[in-house]
Amino acid sequence: MAELVDDKVLLQDKNLIAPCGMNCSLCIAYQFKILDINKQGFHRRYCPGCIPRGENCKHMADACEKLCKGSVRFCIECEDYPCKRLKDLDKRYRTKYHMSMIENLDFIKNNGMDRFLNKEAEKWACPKCGGRICCHNGLCLSCDLDKLLVNRKYRWEEESEENNG
Repeated sequence: MAELVDDKVLLQDKNLIAPCGMNCSLCIAYQFKILDINKQGFHRRYCPGCIPRGENCKHMADACEKLCKGSVRFCIECEDYPCKRLKDLDKRYRTKYHMSMIENLDFIKNNGMDRFLNKEAEKWACPKCGGRICCHNGLCLSCDLDKLLVNRKYRWEEESEENNG
């Protein structure tokens, strides 16, 4: 059974780890759904996660026959791992969003899913409420939604850049 923080933010669900290594619980579209943020005046598409919605992997399935058919659960099970598409996706996420799908997959392979979920819960926990920080903007949507209301395109550490610039 998954643990809940304030009965809203899912913390430990292996079905929220996509085949590409994305932790869907960190995704803004997933967190918007869980917290029903559109009630705050946003108009974003909600997402339950790749595996729960039956699409295997939003980022990779259209380019990978094995993922598209569901013949592998994770990209690490493929002889082409890591493929060019995964490397490109990983580079974008490392650069913009402070996470690496390839590091996630390697950690799962070497340490198991339970240890990975525990590490993620600790790494991405909000220091204020214990909820989950969003990888796409670095905010806890339970505590810091006001920053997103002021700047709907808010990205990591913009406030500190504004104060320093």
